[in-house]
Amino acid sequence: MEPIETVIAQGESETLEFKPSFNQDVIETAAAFANTRGGRIVIGVSNAGKVMGTSFSDEVLRDMVNRISNATEPSVIPDAEKMLLDGGDVVVLRVPEYPLKPIAVRGRCFKRSGSTTRQMTPAEIAEVHLQCTGQSADALLIEGKTLKDLDMDQVRLYMTRAVNSGRRSFSENDDPVAILHKLELIRSEREVTRAAVLLFGKNPQSPFSQAVVHAGKIRGAVQIMDDRFIRGSIIDQIEDSLDFIKKHINVQSVISGKSQRDDVWDYPLMALREALTNAVCHRDYGDLSDIQIKVYDQSLQIWSPGFLPFGMTVEELLRPNHSSKPRNRLIAQAFYDMGMIEQYGSGIERVINACVDAGLPEPEFENFSGGFQTVFYPSHVALGKPPREAPVDEHVTPHVTPHVTPHVTPHVTPHVEVVIGAIQGELSRTDMMKILGLKDRMHFSREYLQPALDAGVIKMTLPDKPKSTKQKYRLTEKGQQFLKDRK
Repeated sequence: MEPIETVIAQGESETLEFKPSFNQDVIETAAAFANTRGGRIVIGVSNAGKVMGTSFSDEVLRDMVNRISNATEPSVIPDAEKMLLDGGDVVVLRVPEYPLKPIAVRGRCFKRSGSTTRQMTPAEIAEVHLQCTGQSADALLIEGKTLKDLDMDQVRLYMTRAVNSGRRSFSENDDPVAILHKLELIRSEREVTRAAVLLFGKNPQSPFSQAVVHAGKIRGAVQIMDDRFIRGSIIDQIEDSLDFIKKHINVQSVISGKSQRDDVWDYPLMALREALTNAVCHRDYGDLSDIQIKVYDQSLQIWSPGFLPFGMTVEELLRPNHSSKPRNRLIAQAFYDMGMIEQYGSGIERVINACVDAGLPEPEFENFSGGFQTVFYPSHVALGKPPREAPVDEHVTPHVTPHVTPHVTPHVTPHVEVVIGAIQGELSRTDMMKILGLKDRMHFSREYLQPALDAGVIKMTLPDKPKSTKQKYRLTEKGQQFLKDRK
């Protein structure tokens, strides 16, 4: 075990927290550790890692443990140890990850996010409860749906694809209904799961109106050139979405010495298909948002509702052969059977490798705005030079548009792009919300205004009075340059 001095020197992290004294924050942090990966709380140390010179009696230690135990449900009982350092006493509270989650503190649940403790959303609470009870969100039954709402031809098509992939050994004589039972997609003729309706439903958007892909081609910051809602089975949505993207990106026919020409797209189709599959398969279908695809001139963004599965970080996701935690296990199994998923936990690595092999920068992956986002960049945007040159024949697909970008355009989120495009001159918060058609002030501040300020693309007209009723906002030089680059 590392000496406590060494631990303190490492600084706060997802599993280590410093507290000058015992207070309500300690209890909430203990619950957050229990809900996430466990961790240690060192009391008597400032946030900067300085020992405060406090003295703790054995009675105080017992009181700390009792207060945490009494305030948490189920009870969290940390291991408490007092240590004497040169600058004074410290108390180390060790909290393991609890198998039964979520742990609540007076009706509220908390989790660790990096080195901070934050309150869990209702969706996160539901997800962690399902995980701990061994359930999957897509295995829940849908009231009012029966076997008659499923398309047996689609089930048979799944069976054929699963056999062709070599991952199932169905025969032509197998009854599709029996297969649905075997896959646990239905329990009886009147007990149908979410996964069954999303995969094989005659009308998957009933009751899941949110189970659609909203795809758009956007020029500049806000000019929408094409807009489409992609509905139907989630299996079909993937190829339909890819077709939309192909319509709005460039392709060249390249002579490579083979008997046939090679089509070279702005982005590798394999990487796009994999990212779309991940978005459709792993999204949170309890969230009322659509999957969103935004094709810009200099980037392509795929956003799906729902953060990464509870307890998984982006850093873990980027590790080769990371553990797989599918949010929708039944859907993931069906996708795997059909060969739409090659191997659990390998999708992100294949996306990255495909982009690197094509001479593109690695895509960006992030938990963003209540969901998970993948952003692709063509090579000329990342490197500040024209698209890669290759020997081509005289025929180039008509929708190729050669262009040169003189410098790198700063990457901002889609919501920030909308703010940049909306501001002309000086606008108040209310004016911007009216232009964008938004009514929720808190949502606007959290998702649009503050990220734009943090990105340095807009600024306050009264920076010394941030809460002034006369406060307005204008573009910075960076924001103005961004608009020029988008034209």
